[in-house]
Amino acid sequence: MRRQIARRMRHLSCVLTVALGAAFLAPTGASAQAAADPYEVLVFSKTAGFRHDSIPVGIRTIQDLGAANEFTVTATEDSGAFTTANLANYEAVVFLSTTGDVLDDAQQTALKSYVDGGGGYVGVHAAADTEYGWPEYEGLVGAWFKSHPAIQQATLKNEDRTHPATSHLNPTWSRTDEWYNYRTNPRESVHVLQSLDESTYSGGEMGGDHPITWCDEQAAGRSFYTGLGHTQESYADPAFRQVLLGGIQYAAGAVEADCSSGGEDPGDAGDPGPEPTVVEGEAYTSGSGVERANHGSASGGQTLGHIENGDWAGYSQVDTAGATTFTADVSSAGAGGTVEIRSGSATGTLLGSVDIAPTGSWDTFTEVSTTLTATGTGALFLRFTGGAGALFDIDSFSLSGAAEDPKAATSSNVHLFYYPWYGNPEVNGSWRHWQQGGQNPPEDVGADLYPKLGAYDSGDFTGAVEQHMKWIKQSGANVLVYSWWGQGSYEDGLVDGVMDAAQRHGIKVAWHLEPYGGRTGASTVDDINYINERYGDHPAYFRDAERDNSNAFYVFQSLDVPDWSALDQVTDNNIVLAQTTDTSKIAHFNGLYTYDGIAGATAPGWKNAGDYARANDLVWAPSVAPGYIDDRAVPGNTTPTLGRDNGAAYDRQWNNALDPAIGGSPTWVSVTSFNEWHEGSSIEPASGNPPAGHGYQTFSGAYGKIGAAAETAYLDRTQYWVNQFEAARAARLR
Repeated sequence: MRRQIARRMRHLSCVLTVALGAAFLAPTGASAQAAADPYEVLVFSKTAGFRHDSIPVGIRTIQDLGAANEFTVTATEDSGAFTTANLANYEAVVFLSTTGDVLDDAQQTALKSYVDGGGGYVGVHAAADTEYGWPEYEGLVGAWFKSHPAIQQATLKNEDRTHPATSHLNPTWSRTDEWYNYRTNPRESVHVLQSLDESTYSGGEMGGDHPITWCDEQAAGRSFYTGLGHTQESYADPAFRQVLLGGIQYAAGAVEADCSSGGEDPGDAGDPGPEPTVVEGEAYTSGSGVERANHGSASGGQTLGHIENGDWAGYSQVDTAGATTFTADVSSAGAGGTVEIRSGSATGTLLGSVDIAPTGSWDTFTEVSTTLTATGTGALFLRFTGGAGALFDIDSFSLSGAAEDPKAATSSNVHLFYYPWYGNPEVNGSWRHWQQGGQNPPEDVGADLYPKLGAYDSGDFTGAVEQHMKWIKQSGANVLVYSWWGQGSYEDGLVDGVMDAAQRHGIKVAWHLEPYGGRTGASTVDDINYINERYGDHPAYFRDAERDNSNAFYVFQSLDVPDWSALDQVTDNNIVLAQTTDTSKIAHFNGLYTYDGIAGATAPGWKNAGDYARANDLVWAPSVAPGYIDDRAVPGNTTPTLGRDNGAAYDRQWNNALDPAIGGSPTWVSVTSFNEWHEGSSIEPASGNPPAGHGYQTFSGAYGKIGAAAETAYLDRTQYWVNQFEAARAARLR
């Protein structure tokens, strides 16, 4: 909701005279309109942890911006400035790369009351690394810092180009900085202005949705945060200075902006589909004849330039599969010419071409577009033809798929085994399971793969669990099978939070009854009744419409209990599955499953189990896995393992499950697993750049994908098999 912001009139009690140092940014656009009423800004840069060497130049920059834009600046590192009386002198308070615990209880109260009462807060970079012991500060800054990779270039997506902080920017912006990962994704509670394209750099850990600059309405006040600003060089960049200026002006109430919160993740179900990925022309990975050219008016300050007849550029990070449209921003003070869009190589399949006419200047850009044949099968290559000399420059471009492509199917007949047993000190107070095998988390964990989310906590419902549900949705599976270890267990205590997250994404929850000590047939009946009574009314509770809306209970290691006759009390209105293919051991059960992540490679007994289940109206839910390796979780283990073979192992198990002559025509297919990291069977994204020195494997190479693109390879392949399974089921029912 857009609302008119009325700034409070404050008594200008003190004016700081500033000597102008570096060149300042002149007011333009919305900032020029804001220059009517002078006001004061407090810049606070106290640190109780790491201290950034960019703080002094950051202060000078804000002072210069103020001198040029009708606000005065007081800079302090004295926490005593945070009193109700003193804060009343300022329209906005800037936390400039503060770190650690910098305010006492009374000062925290004064700041919160100031903002709620109509004041403005601006957080820059390490402001997110501040006040971890004050829960309300997270709501003020938006999200707390988690980690960062090395300083490197990355591409930002400017999601809102109407806000005064970002209205001067192109759709994408390539720059070098230190890129923060955050403990939670703030998108649902803030208005995201900029996000990072994690495919353009190494070390992004937010699952592809990575806000980096945002704003928020705070009661009667306003909040603005940007993760940019680590380097000293940032403050000499006019584009970043405008981001900083626009954020301060918004927080101070000097300009109006829509910062209503709750924007949807572009990947959520119900969206019109993913936005085309915008690629900087200068981000080519191979080429002939071309060079990067500096142009201040271009996105990221550079273009793909020095293009002459016969030159080409390749982009290994851009897949042409399914692409139907090519769009580019181009300029030409030269001869103009043609761009050929090809797949696989500079002489590969021609997907389409577009002519580029001279624009009169290398800094005058126009948009060109053409349709493509949608027959691409490899990386993108652009080949250039034309007359003599320089032809044109390319600033940025995008490929998009056919608008009429149907959304991928989801299936309640594909179930993912889900493990909520992980813990870390930040959420749980101690490590849980990550240290299995004698490892020393967070970088050293008991797994041969390292999670994309790091050593997360299963109780981090708005962070890790929320991301899990998005990934499960991406996989096409619509049911998670919750690993449950008994009434009152750690996992039992997390059920509500996981189910709430599942409900937000339309995911349903079934149950994996684990072999806790003393489990019997009678105790399992008690457990099923307890789960139904305790959680059965939750909208995320799985009900199989084809079987009287019954829930599903997978009983792990069912052969360990000799007498299951007690189950007769609950199997009329529940689906209870035994873990076996031995049909002589499933009396009192409603069906059977396998779980074993290795057996699916040869499918022993699957055909017989499936035929028996079908003949007796039972459920057959064989389990498929992408591999199984537990060397770090169980050092010295001599039991068999199964390598992933770049996805071939997963495909082999799925093929076995869906071949009626081998798999027995399953009712459901269960996947081992979404996130059992100790067994190396996870389809949850594994980091493509795991901590060094521990010998971690990655998904790189899976289905021909490498690096960051491979991290979701098994999710995407699961979606493929979901579609195949649903087609096979439909054919059987016709």
